[in-house]
Amino acid sequence: MADMEPEVFKRLMAGVPAPVTIVTALTDGKAHGATVSSFASLSLDPPLISIALIEGSGLLGQIRASGRFGVNLLGYRQTDLALIFASKSVDRFAGVPWHLERGLPRFPGCASFAACDVHEEVKGGDHALLFGRVTYAHSSDEPPLVYTARQFGTHSKLIEDRSHTIGDVIVACAS
Repeated sequence: MADMEPEVFKRLMAGVPAPVTIVTALTDGKAHGATVSSFASLSLDPPLISIALIEGSGLLGQIRASGRFGVNLLGYRQTDLALIFASKSVDRFAGVPWHLERGLPRFPGCASFAACDVHEEVKGGDHALLFGRVTYAHSSDEPPLVYTARQFGTHSKLIEDRSHTIGDVIVACAS
């Protein structure tokens, strides 16, 4: 069987909407992070999520060293933050507001945040697949940022629903 051409596979995956996260770690008091779109729910019992990081990445090394990582699911207005942490910048945290949550870097305005302990690591081609046991989670009503067709956005229905308040519903019913 012939191998799949990388460009064909990239085009296939570009059509799959993916959540946009910034995965973070803290080692020796220094924050580390990168934009990651390979994030998924894995198990309810125990509560597990999965992320994939390219072998040899600095962030992967920091997570291996600390045994922990944070997942900041970005809100739909955080495209700039996604781009900063997707860059090759030496200090991505410079000038970016963040704080520690359960000992891990967290960004304000995110749709949700999960603190995880590394549960298991599996080699997957040129990536490492990390299973994280969620030890803390926080969710907001902020619509998530997604990436598809090489564009950032969100599900339009989520934006439409946010434009209607309970006051709008009461006024509409009273009319």
